[in-house]
Amino acid sequence: MTFAATPRSRSEDRRISPVFWALLAIFATSAVAVFQGYGNARFGIFLFVVAGWMVSLCLHEFAHARTALHGGDISVGAKGYLTLNPFKYANALLSFVLPIVFVLLGGIGLPGGAVWIERHRVRGRLKHSLISAAGPLVNLLAAVLLLVPVGAGWLDDSSVHAVWSGYELDVSPLALALGFLGMLQLSATLLNLLPVPGLDGYGIVEPWLSAKTRRAIEPFAPYGMLAVFALLWQPEINHWFFEVVYGAMELLGVDRVYAQVGHELFMFWKN
Repeated sequence: MTFAATPRSRSEDRRISPVFWALLAIFATSAVAVFQGYGNARFGIFLFVVAGWMVSLCLHEFAHARTALHGGDISVGAKGYLTLNPFKYANALLSFVLPIVFVLLGGIGLPGGAVWIERHRVRGRLKHSLISAAGPLVNLLAAVLLLVPVGAGWLDDSSVHAVWSGYELDVSPLALALGFLGMLQLSATLLNLLPVPGLDGYGIVEPWLSAKTRRAIEPFAPYGMLAVFALLWQPEINHWFFEVVYGAMELLGVDRVYAQVGHELFMFWKN
């Protein structure tokens, strides 16, 4: 007896993964715990930031895939990219492991990026640019949503007077966690928008370049991201980059101290 294979339904291709729901649950639960003062505040901030960062990486990749779907690449559904499941991405190392490592080591929002878009299915240069731009726009939106409550003073609390990493602050520790996570989103946005091969910024401008220029740049594409982060380890460039990031935070009314103290608290393994 033989059975015909049952084709995957469109709803299965787009059903949100339990993995993503689990990340959301950790994000929300840790936020409540930090705000209410349950358990170890520093470990709670660590969980909140890591889970929130992974959620944003999933949404970043989803935005690329969803925009590609509307642009003509119907293969993204069968690949599982619309389920928000990080294990479906083409390269888990680039999408999740390295970004988390860079947050742990240097507090830098490393752009993830590993959804395989079949570009030949997409017609029109503008559609190609929008597919690349969709991811960084998600990070920018996340930064605004995270930082506006802090800048608006919604988490200020005169009853919570504490010394955090040498600063006296009358705010909930959740505000510090939001400040650090919001800073990561801004750094990821700025890095991703650099017109460097391998980053989304180059993907935005690439369709508008001549074929000759694209062919000349193509051999350097695998090394673009590595070159950017090698430069970021240089003290002068690192300082300039974070000045830009903190300037963007201040446009939203959030002092850099929130991100800096939030980063210190995030590293709970340090005294």
